[in-house]
Parts: sequence; C-alpha cells; structure tokens
Amino acid sequence: MSLTQFIRKIFVPRQVELERHYTEGEALQHEVLKSLVERASDTEYGRNHVFKGIKGYEDFAKNVPVNTYEELKGDIDRMRHGERDILWPGKVKWYAKSSGTTNDKSKFIPVSKDGLQNIHYSGGTDAVALYLRNYSKSKLFDGKALILGGSHSPNYNLQGSLVGDLSAILIENINPLANLVRVPKKQTALLSDFEVKRDRIAQETLNKNVTNLSGVPSWMLSVLSRVMELSGKEHLEEVWQNIEVFFHGGVAFTPYRKQYEQLITKPDMRYMETYNASEGFFGLQDDPNDKSMLLMLDYDVFYEFIPMDEFGTENPTVVPLWGVETGRNYAMLISTSCGLWRYIIGDTVKFTSVNPYKFVITGRTKHFINAFGEELIVDNAEKGLAYACQQTGAQVLEYTAAPVFMDAKGKCRHQWVIEFSKEPENLEQFATLFDKRMQELNSDYEAKRYKDITLQHLEIVVARHDLFNDWLKMKGKLGGQHKVPRLSNSREIIDQLLKMNC
Repeated sequence: MSLTQFIRKIFVPRQVELERHYTEGEALQHEVLKSLVERASDTEYGRNHVFKGIKGYEDFAKNVPVNTYEELKGDIDRMRHGERDILWPGKVKWYAKSSGTTNDKSKFIPVSKDGLQNIHYSGGTDAVALYLRNYSKSKLFDGKALILGGSHSPNYNLQGSLVGDLSAILIENINPLANLVRVPKKQTALLSDFEVKRDRIAQETLNKNVTNLSGVPSWMLSVLSRVMELSGKEHLEEVWQNIEVFFHGGVAFTPYRKQYEQLITKPDMRYMETYNASEGFFGLQDDPNDKSMLLMLDYDVFYEFIPMDEFGTENPTVVPLWGVETGRNYAMLISTSCGLWRYIIGDTVKFTSVNPYKFVITGRTKHFINAFGEELIVDNAEKGLAYACQQTGAQVLEYTAAPVFMDAKGKCRHQWVIEFSKEPENLEQFATLFDKRMQELNSDYEAKRYKDITLQHLEIVVARHDLFNDWLKMKGKLGGQHKVPRLSNSREIIDQLLKMNC
C-alpha cells in the first residue's frame, strides 16, 4: 500500500462532513455565528457590544458596527503590545503583515491560535480532502510538497510574538510531521531575501520527488524557472516525473495559465484554486470542471455582503449569506476567531450558485477604475486580457492600469502597463481586441467608450522584462504573498512604473 492510499483514509470523515456545505449552508453559518459570539462575550469588544445579549443574526447586525482596518487598528495595536482579551480571548502572538491601508504602509492582521487551527489550517486540510475525493488514483503523499512561504520578524520584541507574511506564520507553527512531506527546509522557506531564497529552493528541490506545488502563481513561476535553469530540462515533468497538482491562490491564475501549460506539458497536470488571505481561508475549488469555488462555511468565519452598487454609500444594505443573489457583485465582510468583527476584507465576489454557495473572486473594493463612471473591475480586465491573448497568441505576465484624466489634447483614456512573456505580433490589434471584449463584459465601460466621446481607446505601454519585480523589490515586497495592484483610480503606482520602464 502506498503512503497516499494509507493517508487517504484519514480524510474520509472530513469528506463526509463537507457534504453539509451542499445542503445546509445557512445552518452552518448560524452555528458559526453563535460559537464566535459566545466565545468572545467576555472580551473587551464583546462587553462593549453586548455579545451576551445577542440571540441571532439580527441582534448581531444591530449591536456590532461594520468595520474597516482603521476602526480596529487601535485595538489591534494594543494586542500587539501584549494586552489580552481585547478582540478575542487570551493573548494573540502572531500578526500577518498585509498590504497598506489609506493611512499606513502596512496593516497587521491578528492570527489567534483558534484562527490558525480553525481557519487557516482547516483550509489547507480541506484542499487535500477535496482533491483526494476528486482523484482516486492520486499519489500526492508518495512524494514531497513544494510550499512557498514568506518571512517573519519579532513583534515589538515581545517573547514568542511574530509579525510577517501569513505563509511564514503557517510554516513556523505547522505540525512537525508535515515537514516530512514538504520542501524546502524550514530555514530556507523563511528567508527574507527572495532572490537568495529562490535559488536555494531550486537547489534543494531539484533532486526531490515533488508531486505537488502550493503558492502564489507569480512567485512559484519564478522559482520553477530557476529549477529549469539548473536542470537544463525543457519541461518540469522531466525534473519531477510525478508532479500532479498546483494548489494556487493569492492572485488570479488566468494570466499565468498558458505559461504553466507550456512549462508542464503532461496532460494530467491539475490546478486547484484556493481563496486564502491574511484574514482567513475562505474558498476552495471543489469541482475540477467548475472555476467557481465553494465557500467554506464551517470554519471560524461568519460572512456578510454589501452589494457593490451600494458600497461607499452612507447606509448600504448588508446581507448575511442567505440573503445573497447570484450574478451580483458584493464586497465581503467577515467576523472571525482572530478578532475581526464585521470587517470589510477588501475583496469583491460574485455568487454563481446558492445551493451550494459557490462564487468567483471579481476584484478588490479599492482596485478598480471608476474615473469616468465606467466601473471597471479586475474580473473585466482578466477576462478581456484572456480573450486578447487567446486571439493573438500573446501571454501576459504582469499588468497594472490607471486613468489618464486629460492629456495635452484634452483626451481621457485608460493607460495599461503590461509585461508580456510573449508579446503580440500586432500590439494595436491586441489593444483593440482587449478594449472590445471589455465593452462586451461591462455596459458602463461600453457606454463611456461610445464614439470615443467620454473615454478614448485604451493605451498599452509594453513593460521591460522584470519591471514589476524591480518595482516590488524597491518597495521591499519581492516574494512572499505580495502582489501588484491591478487597477487604480490613482496614478501613483503607474507613474512610478513608467519612470522605471527604461
């Protein structure tokens, strides 16, 4: 019996439990809310918002305000200084450093022991459970898992307290038994210099039997490119003959899929999307033939949603999971055992099904362009680029876009800086196809593009090789879970990139 056949049996009870997601979604969420409120009732936040008087969702929505990071920042900073029982019971020692807010370079997301076990590790476990359910002949555990991680550092010099990439916190606290089936070694995985880390990972894994990959597509691709350089091989399966799956998340996979398919040519290579963030683990692709993900409903996460057409208004509608509609774009709110209460995570989603609750990520509440009423979101951009690439044979590696509010001729347009791994033969044709497809996907964009009256044809600036990596390096964000902002109403990022594009 192979090791995978033996380990597979361990996941059977959980696979049975997961069936409730398909029939009892609302009940699962009621159970989660009740548990969260009861456990946090004696915290400072719980007392201030009368958690002991909460009998159901209506009471919860009435007693607890919707929060951004700025509203919780003061309490989080007190927790980082060692105070206990503030947002969640006990002392929270770990903080996931995430991308900046309006007022700060970085935000620090609490990661409690409960959250670590009942959210983050639960997500990783269920990814394997669902994968093994779908593939009866998998040999996942007969080899090693290549898992990319970030780095961490001491938090205010408090003993045992760490701040850093979530992936580093997960690696630091993982069950030692897991190290038997993962690479690289812990010391390498936690290196802060990504360029050094990339080289060491490649060298350490070159002669291992790697069967699966986990990480952010952009950073994993960089590591795999180094593996190919060292091996001298043309395709990854020549290095790792038993490679079978890539568990990916963090950024949309669409811009990278073609490159992975060229790098790994074996027909049975699989790709499974995960929705994991510093704030929690929220979704898994449960069906290989369906790109949408199953919302994970029995972790320590209670979900709420704000329709994006009301987001930013004075009194937006907030609905629990059982109030969502398919096909509508929502901003997501979460309440978790890490002490985040009705917290606007910043991601936008659209449900494709409510029985079970399945969804796709459509973008960010702040990563969109609405300079002229066009309401362009990341989902539109990803699909438009995919179409243009399909039609021209081009391949996009990285991109960002921002509005040009008015040039010397009084013209307004969207400006795109795109780094291609394979440039289109005709850039003008690519731009036209891209623009046309986005008009088909977004009626507001189409209306603003009508006869070039409000918004003129988009402009594409071809980025030099490694422009985006160099920008991330300049920002101290190379590697880990850092990613390039895709869309912005501000020109701050795109102007920095344009100055470096030489």
